[in-house]
Amino acid sequence: MRTVADIAAVLNVPVRGDGSRAVRGVASLEDATGEDLSFLSSDQFRRAFNATRAAAVIVDRRVNLPADLPTGGGGDGAPALMIVDNAEIAVARALALFAPPVPRPPLGTHPSAVIAPSASIGDGARIGPHVFVGDGARIGRNCVLHPGVYIGAEVSIGDDCEFFPNVVLRERVTIGNRVVMHAGSVIGTDGFGYVWDGERQAKVPQIGTVIIEDDVEIGSCACIDRAKFAATVVERGTKIDNIVQLGHNVRIGPHCLLAGQVGIAGSSVLGQGVVMGGQVGVADHVTIGAGSMFAACSAAMGDVPPNSVYNGIPAGPHRAKLREWSALSRLPELLVQFRKLQQEVEALKAAREQEAPKPK
Repeated sequence: MRTVADIAAVLNVPVRGDGSRAVRGVASLEDATGEDLSFLSSDQFRRAFNATRAAAVIVDRRVNLPADLPTGGGGDGAPALMIVDNAEIAVARALALFAPPVPRPPLGTHPSAVIAPSASIGDGARIGPHVFVGDGARIGRNCVLHPGVYIGAEVSIGDDCEFFPNVVLRERVTIGNRVVMHAGSVIGTDGFGYVWDGERQAKVPQIGTVIIEDDVEIGSCACIDRAKFAATVVERGTKIDNIVQLGHNVRIGPHCLLAGQVGIAGSSVLGQGVVMGGQVGVADHVTIGAGSMFAACSAAMGDVPPNSVYNGIPAGPHRAKLREWSALSRLPELLVQFRKLQQEVEALKAAREQEAPKPK
């Protein structure tokens, strides 16, 4: 439980209204009770804000609220208000106050874990049941390995990392500091490399590695393939959603966001800050410029310049695609008009032929 004043202190903003009201959780404007914190990020939710029963509301400064708006302490009265520059960031900070602790293994190594004698484990590590750590692996300080994690031979892991159940780190991959990987992700699988030798699909050895830099978070069941040679790289601060596939020798720039079911084929490169919606596909050897954004279900088939907004299959500039789809939506109507014009032209041709003098 927190008070409204406690939350305001964390957000470093003043309270308009009663700061002593108790807050026990966070809820939407519609669902909030007199003991909940809520938020208003846009004018489109003003109706819900006017009816909310929340104890307090975080309000984005861009929302147009009357200066004399009454404030109170929740219940049947008006909520207390906290005006912030960015409601989404403020809500994220507030949620951290109410988040229940994640269950973690105790300090030390569980008796059922298998640790190679040549592996090194940093101070403060938590090694859960049935974890495997291979020969020559190095695990940094304060790392948390939940049950069933597999760490292959010669893997290097930095400090303050957390790997949830059944994460697999194959041999020779390198992980930076403060990296989080959720359950079931696999890093360092062989890249999808085969060549037809006249009789069969012959496997091309994948002798490279994977490098995950600092502050990367990877969702559940994501797969990042090792390079054919050199390295597949995910640079610092990038966040990857569940069920994402990165092919061999892909390079993801810093601070990218990849939503669920994104698939990026081998040797493609994403610049800094690229954002991809769910199910975006990228062909092989494609370069996506920094700051570009892709709508869900798009397919990047060729290089994209920086700061572009793309959409569609194959992907193209967003506004051009909107015009294209608008024209396609009129296709049935245009087809009727075309057939009518075609009939009129045929009728005119027939009339002209009848009026033309006949040869003697």
